Amino acid sequence: MILYGAGDHGKVIVEILEANNIQDIVFWDDNPKGDLWEFKVSKSSTNIIVDKYMIISIGNNIIRKIIAEKTNKQFNFAKAIHPNSVISRRSVIGQGSVVMPGGIINANSIIGEHVIINSCAVVEHDCVLADFIHISPNASICGNVSIGEGTHVGAGAVIIQGIKIGKWCTIGAGAVIIKDIPDYAVVVGNPGKIIKYNQST
Repeated sequence: MILYGAGDHGKVIVEILEANNIQDIVFWDDNPKGDLWEFKVSKSSTNIIVDKYMIISIGNNIIRKIIAEKTNKQFNFAKAIHPNSVISRRSVIGQGSVVMPGGIINANSIIGEHVIINSCAVVEHDCVLADFIHISPNASICGNVSIGEGTHVGAGAVIIQGIKIGKWCTIGAGAVIIKDIPDYAVVVGNPGKIIKYNQST
């Protein structure tokens, strides 16, 4: 297994893999700064046979998308799901996605590719999360919520049921979202208010 990105996010993912008894792990990084624990960190390369599996272990949604698009013809993307997470058998999780310890995904939810469900985050029933989303620790996504590509939901944020969040939004830590949010919006507070817009990707 190749983990692309030897930073802090990679540390958590490697321990998820170890918890699933996956031992053959190497790190790639565009700017390697030495080995990570007992794991060798090599300069990134796509000169490798196709049957290798990869997880992009980078928290930044835009960078994760760029790397996925650059490497998707050379690699099979794997998932990393911690055994202490709770995943409905009636949910779907896309390739390259990661569910960290205590994460919960309930019935009939669809999680896209290269999504991060961070520690103790909750995705309730019938949610649809697009690709390259990051749901931060302890965030709560209530039932029937849809979230567009690349959106980052901050730690402890709450999105009430039935809400639609656009693509490449930023939902601040602790925000409470009670109405639909348009593409690229940056939202903070309780109730959530738009304070600016991200640049389009």
